[in-house]
Amino acid sequence: MPIIFNNWKRLQSFLTFFKRLIVAHRASLLLLLIGVYLPLQVFGELAEDVWENEGGFRWDVPILLAIHSTARPQLDVFAGTLTKFGVFWGVFPVASAIAIALFLRRRWRSLIYFITTLLGSIIINRTAKVLLHRVRPHLWVSPAPEFDYGFPSGHAMSSMTLVAVLVILTWGSRWRWLVIIAGSLFVLAIGWTRLYLGVHYPSDILAGWTASVAWAVGVSLLIKPNKSDRA
Repeated sequence: MPIIFNNWKRLQSFLTFFKRLIVAHRASLLLLLIGVYLPLQVFGELAEDVWENEGGFRWDVPILLAIHSTARPQLDVFAGTLTKFGVFWGVFPVASAIAIALFLRRRWRSLIYFITTLLGSIIINRTAKVLLHRVRPHLWVSPAPEFDYGFPSGHAMSSMTLVAVLVILTWGSRWRWLVIIAGSLFVLAIGWTRLYLGVHYPSDILAGWTASVAWAVGVSLLIKPNKSDRA
């Protein structure tokens, strides 16, 4: 009986400690669930289906054809120009300016997070494309054709990674909602251009978004970019 009683007390002590630990870290655990686990689940399901059937999902082609039905010469020019902001005309110069600003302000932790997340996103994208070998759609002649593999979308990943990083870096500031609103519009616009131009399936875009969110949030939980740089 004493042994049973002592073990019961140990179990109660463990459960009490476990409860306190969960309560103390509930925000981080919720962020881990919503920002890492769920996006990775979506990306994993998409990647698995692409691995087994590179032709795409049943909903990919109907969505592409519906978007293509709105095609106009003026929209071709607009989409072809706007899509360039997803990497070289927009994301790259903005990211470079932010990195310089963080360097000049000696925000080392934020700078390390910023560089690690953006470079890691590029590596993840290139690795996934090489491993999965998903051919891009060829439903019509694209005004701005692409010739490498399509899964996940590099433009979707680069734009979402930049926005996700900026949201995390500005989370406690007055700029948070401006970044969320403007960033969301930017990400959606870049995603639309890739579909309108016919160079990606919708699942490529969704995979790029989810992979970027999971990566940006996951790295932030390790580096804690908003924490003071003092040891």
